[in-house]
This record gives sequence, structure tokens and C-alpha cells, in this order.
Amino acid sequence: MIVLGIDPGLASTGYGVVASGARPGARARAGLTALDGGVIETAPALAIERRLSEIHEAVGALLDEHRPDAVALEQLYFGQNARSAFAVGQARGAVLLAAGRRGVPCAGYTPQQVKAAVCGTGRAQKDQVARMVTVLLGLLEQPLADHASDALAVAICHANRAPLSAALTGSAA
Repeated sequence: MIVLGIDPGLASTGYGVVASGARPGARARAGLTALDGGVIETAPALAIERRLSEIHEAVGALLDEHRPDAVALEQLYFGQNARSAFAVGQARGAVLLAAGRRGVPCAGYTPQQVKAAVCGTGRAQKDQVARMVTVLLGLLEQPLADHASDALAVAICHANRAPLSAALTGSAA
């Protein structure tokens, strides 16, 4: 199974592509392999519709390149700043549209679910998540960008949960 993990944001959308299952010659732990990861950045000077279009196009290119079985997104977290929450929601919508147009199923996970899946506790700090992503994927070094590390964590969360979900619901992941 190949999962495209997304940490949505208007300024920076993190992405991480993870394959579960043994890959010949791949450096991996627990059957997980990182295939790609990084950040899609948009310029604050651009109109919001252009920024969302750039996110949509970049995610579409990732979907076309990696042909994932699923897209896993971090769910919206409403903290103190409603304005940033709306921007994250719009970026999330651009990702969902790209996946929907290609028929790729999507799943959402709360930050606490992602942290618990990767670190064993939903209260883990960002640096703990980055270290565990590095260990679980057998990476030689930690991802440089927090958003990329978070996106890989979302992909790991889905890759590890999808088989159980499929077994419980009797459907394919």
C-alpha cells in the first residue's frame, strides 16, 4: 500500500509518501519505506485562489507520480486563531479535490491520533514525532521541515491503521 500523507496549510503544505510492505533493497523498518517528502510553499503575496490552485496542482502532480492507494490528511484543529484554521481548511479542500478528481480515497486523522500512532502518546512534541518518523522509516537523517515530518507521520498513521480498519469493516483500505 502506498499512502500520500498531507499536513495541510496555506503557506506550507507538507507531504510525505510512504509504502507499507517489504520493498527489495529498500532501507526500512517495520515494513515502512519513505518514497518522497517535502513542502509545497505558496507566496503570501499571491491571491488566495492562486495559492490554492498551486497546492491543488502540486498535490495532483504527486498523485500522478506516486499513484497512492490512499491520501491521509491531518484533520483541522481549531485553536486560538480562527483565521488560520479557515486557511488550513481551504488548503485541505484543495488536496481533497485533487484526490477526488483522481478517485483516490481520503482519510483524516486528528493530531493526537497521528502522535499516538507514531510515538505512543497523543501528547508527543514535534521533535519526538520527527525522531520517531526517522526511526520508523529508517531514514539516515530527520526531515528538515516540520511540515514534511508531520506529513510522513500522517502517512505512517494511515498505513498502520488501514489494515485494521479494512478488517473491521470488511472493505479494502
